[in-house]
Amino acid sequence: MTGVRLTAVVTGEVQGVGFRYRTRQQAEQLGLVGSATNRSDGSVLVVAAGPQSSVDQLLKWLQSGDTPGWVENVEAEMHDDGAGLVGFVTD
Repeated sequence: MTGVRLTAVVTGEVQGVGFRYRTRQQAEQLGLVGSATNRSDGSVLVVAAGPQSSVDQLLKWLQSGDTPGWVENVEAEMHDDGAGLVGFVTD
């Protein structure tokens, strides 16, 4: 898959509230591949790749306040290469 890749660290109350699973649902609805992984500091790492417009929609959703739990901050980086990912997994 080519396109763009989003790498985002989401902080707040995002573990134990269904955040990763809803993120996966949103990503799959948008046709994205990647992962949502809990980190030891309580944040969630979201990596998603696909068409620019779909990745932008996922980022907007992450920042919207419509996610499970409570998002305090989203630190996001966008890269031009979306290759190398298959499916969307939650770890």
